[in-house]
Amino acid sequence: MALTKEEIEEIRAYLDKSERPIYFFDDDPDGLCSFLLFYRANGRGKGVIVKSSPEVKEEYAAKVNEYDSDMVFVLDKPLLSPDFVENCNKPIVWLDHHAPAGIPGVKYYNPRLNDIRDSRPTSFWCYKIIEEDLWMAMVGMIGDWFIDERLAEKFSEEYPDLLPKKLSDPAEILFNTKLGELSRIFSFALKGRTSEVMKCIKILTRIKSPYEILNQESPAGNFIYKRYFSVKDEYDSLINDILKKHSKDNPIVYLYPSKKMSFTGELSNELLYRFPDRINIIGREKNGYVKCSLRSSRGNLPEQIKKALVGLDGYGGGHENACGLCVREREFDTFLERLKKETGIRN
Repeated sequence: MALTKEEIEEIRAYLDKSERPIYFFDDDPDGLCSFLLFYRANGRGKGVIVKSSPEVKEEYAAKVNEYDSDMVFVLDKPLLSPDFVENCNKPIVWLDHHAPAGIPGVKYYNPRLNDIRDSRPTSFWCYKIIEEDLWMAMVGMIGDWFIDERLAEKFSEEYPDLLPKKLSDPAEILFNTKLGELSRIFSFALKGRTSEVMKCIKILTRIKSPYEILNQESPAGNFIYKRYFSVKDEYDSLINDILKKHSKDNPIVYLYPSKKMSFTGELSNELLYRFPDRINIIGREKNGYVKCSLRSSRGNLPEQIKKALVGLDGYGGGHENACGLCVREREFDTFLERLKKETGIRN
């Protein structure tokens, strides 16, 4: 186990004793489920979704002070601004699974500090810490393309209709099971105006069973399910447009206007599932920058992106086969040509 028994107990103790925790979490199923697991276990606190940037920036410190929090939890975010730490003046517990990036003044927990190869999702570790709501942890894990055999077996015994036994390929589970559909429902709950997103998150804190959503067994579950389909219409129009225009491309490059909801991660995941031998780059143009999600089975994507960005106005990183990227719009073509060379793609 990459997080030690002592580390797990420490985090559990911080969670248990906090009377007014505030949680900053990433805007994907792993981040959302990590927050939900901790919030439901503690029963108190406030959640703040961190969009548009991999970093929890200085501006979020004001939310800590406004809420008068006694403990700050940062979940599934790869970067934390030193200015945020300096200005929030509260104990910070940071739990993540991306490339290690701890900074002074923070209680930092990352499985990769003990084993650099261990990038199990944050929702996996949150479940290990609280040992409750396995179904919700599974939603977060599969949303991050990860499956733990032991937990999957336990989950399948309780919910055989949501995850058939002995199915172990994360991509297959994500796109061809009810568990995968549930993960997409959680992902789409994070789309749209902030007020709508926070309403969905508040409702999700009260959901007790996956069937409340999948079978619309409660008003809360029915609300989440209906919103999923309202958002899915826009997603379907985008994925169908990509498949119509770019199904033979490598890399698959698709940019769309910022006025539409951001589905870059979800689109790039589905394209990786459909075309596992290709690189895909899905992005939105906004304020002079292109913000993208990249997926590839070709080597180490973070290193390839790092080399392709040298001298350019941009940043990027993430996992070996899945990364985020932000680059100046006028330099996007230069980045793309460099990335092709780094990954061995010929025009």
